[in-house]
Amino acid sequence: MIAFLNDPIVREALRTAWLESNPGVAGGHEEGGFILRDVAHRLSVARWPLGKMDRIELPPHLGGTFGGLDIVASFHTHPNLGPDYQQEPSETDKRAVRHDPDLKGLSYLGEFVISNERIYWIGPDGDVAEIAETARLFENEERAEP
Repeated sequence: MIAFLNDPIVREALRTAWLESNPGVAGGHEEGGFILRDVAHRLSVARWPLGKMDRIELPPHLGGTFGGLDIVASFHTHPNLGPDYQQEPSETDKRAVRHDPDLKGLSYLGEFVISNERIYWIGPDGDVAEIAETARLFENEERAEP
């Protein structure tokens, strides 16, 4: 999944979701989306409706597709930094990926969870891995802006 982060469309989608989630001790809300692939294997991103402080709802994604495109990954943020909030993927996050029958397509690789310090990966089986430092991944994007 680390190679996936090298794709500029994926990296920018994760960075934008993180910034738009208003990370901090108060006022954050979850953001998320699907990373999609068309028949020519080009990637695109479809964002989900705005989430709440500590939850987000996925739009319908029957058969592992959204808008007629294959879902290859999903992502959401954990922007709340207070002591009552968990930065790593919760058991609910892991179960949601593991037990969602519409995320069982052959194309689906798993879900990114973006937190203040780390980016985590939840595999289709619900296993979690730390795959990047958030600031380090996004610093290249920030430098590239004029």
